[in-house]
Amino acid sequence: MPALRKVIAAVVVVTALIVGLAFAGLPVYVHPQVDPLRPADAIVVLGGTAYARYDLGLQLAQEGYAPELLISRSTGQQDAEMNRYCDGGYSFTVYCFVPDPWTTQGEAEEIARRAQAGHWRHIIVVTYTPHVSRARYIVEKCFHGQITMVASPSDSGLAFWTWMYIRQSAGYVRAFLQRGC
Repeated sequence: MPALRKVIAAVVVVTALIVGLAFAGLPVYVHPQVDPLRPADAIVVLGGTAYARYDLGLQLAQEGYAPELLISRSTGQQDAEMNRYCDGGYSFTVYCFVPDPWTTQGEAEEIARRAQAGHWRHIIVVTYTPHVSRARYIVEKCFHGQITMVASPSDSGLAFWTWMYIRQSAGYVRAFLQRGC
């Protein structure tokens, strides 16, 4: 009986820990702070394979929220899908870049370079929902102006959110330990 009690106690503790972490992550990953839209100097779309974020950045530029659109080609130069965003033909300026390093930190460093060159004081940053809080933290380390964070639609489902909790949490640890900007 004592061994069974220990097993039950361990299961209860582990379950409580998992539930506690899930609830603690809700305001960070599932319902992050996003900001009301207002005109800015540039719109920056952080990279990834969910192209909805690029569509949202393009839409915001077309609606006149900023005269410049900076797009991270984090999927690489060979991603033909990105050409429709990067090849131009718009009434606003579009710049596409491959981040170096190939991370949110690399994107933030490029934002800092472009911001300094363009004298940006306010940017709109578009990324997907579970990445908003961590992206804000990293970009704020490099860009010292005002940041408006916007979330594009995300996938859903238990597998997606489990992976996002793990991935974004690991990314936070790396961001806390990483020097730069």
